[in-house]
Amino acid sequence: MRTRIKEFRARYGLTQEELAKKVGVRMETILLVENGKYVPSLKLAHDLAKALQTMIDELFIFDE
Repeated sequence: MRTRIKEFRARYGLTQEELAKKVGVRMETILLVENGKYVPSLKLAHDLAKALQTMIDELFIFDE
């Protein structure tokens, strides 16, 4: 799975730490999700999409 979190963060001028605070996780969690090393729960994916003003399917790319 790939993500567009970094792209959306840049669009809104958010650091990993700022995004982490918005969704209630540690900055390391954002780093791991961005790098595809951690698959977020549905709730975290929803919270990230909401914080970045987009939809889950725009934020995450599921490789076949």
